[in-house]
This record gives sequence, structure tokens and C-alpha cells, in this order.
Amino acid sequence: MVKHIILWQLKDEYSDTEKADIKAGIKAGLEGLAGQIPGLVEIHVNINGLPSSNADLMLDTTFESAEALKGYSKHPAHVAVADSKVRPYYKSRVCLDYEV
Repeated sequence: MVKHIILWQLKDEYSDTEKADIKAGIKAGLEGLAGQIPGLVEIHVNINGLPSSNADLMLDTTFESAEALKGYSKHPAHVAVADSKVRPYYKSRVCLDYEV
């Protein structure tokens, strides 16, 4: 099994209300991929960080293998969500992939 964790910071130009809407859209879009991508075991997006956080949201996914993670990164459904709901809105992205 492989974990794929991403932390994003949204662009500073957005108001708190806009950020809440963006985070909800990212959560719905990414979690909507469940059951659509071979090898994707679990997918969760946390949008309710504590004020002490320095990231706005986190993607926590589990894959059957590193090959399944590679397939996810290129899968058309994932690319569509990433291009429409995620990439236009973040200023920084940090990723950690590891075996469990």
C-alpha cells in the first residue's frame, strides 16, 4: 500500500468566504473520484484545519501500489478535477508519498 499526502496553501488574494467555497469544491471534486480510479483504496480531503495550521487543506489518499498512484496522476478524471478545482487556486503544494 502507498500513501499519497498533499498539503496546499491557497492564494492570498481570496477572502475567507472564497477560500471556504474553493476548499469545498476541492473536497467534493477529489472525494468524488472514489470508485473511479483503479487502485485507489481511500481518498479524503480535510478542509477544517485548526487556526495553528499553516496549510489550508490536506489530501490523504491510499493506493494499492506505487503503480496505481502513477495511474491516478494521469487518469482523465483526476486530471479534470485537478485542472478545474485545484491548480487555479493554490500558491503552494507539498507532497509526501510513502509505503505502508
